[in-house]
Amino acid sequence: MTTDIDTRTREAEIEAILRVVATVEHAQNNERPDAFIELFRADAIWTTGGGRRLFGRDAIATFTRQVLPGGMRGMSVTFELEHVLFIRPDVAAVKLRQLYRTSEGTDVGTPLWVLAKEDGRWRLAACQNMAAPDDETEGEARPVFGPAT
Repeated sequence: MTTDIDTRTREAEIEAILRVVATVEHAQNNERPDAFIELFRADAIWTTGGGRRLFGRDAIATFTRQVLPGGMRGMSVTFELEHVLFIRPDVAAVKLRQLYRTSEGTDVGTPLWVLAKEDGRWRLAACQNMAAPDDETEGEARPVFGPAT
């Protein structure tokens, strides 16, 4: 059952979720594994773009510390918020458009993150990273979801 929240609360929560998204983007672009890892719940699930399934913050930390240092050399990533579904006031499904830019071009991803609010803070709970189908990578830019939407 989806829970409705008032407009002001929804906008404030979306702003807080956008801060999590911005922190992920900053941590990846600046190769800061600890800043990335601290965003996860202890029991989080992360499926990488390559399909590797990681269960728990410790496994996510081990993987991130192996791949992130040096992993962004010659590239950058940006995330565009496409949609937020509040499953409950403290649980949100967040659909993103991920753009990896290199000197050869741009790769597009379509991650889905489930965030849960704990102690007043949004945390990554269950995340799936995947490439976008070809029809998502061509043509016009897609609309970006914003708090006023």
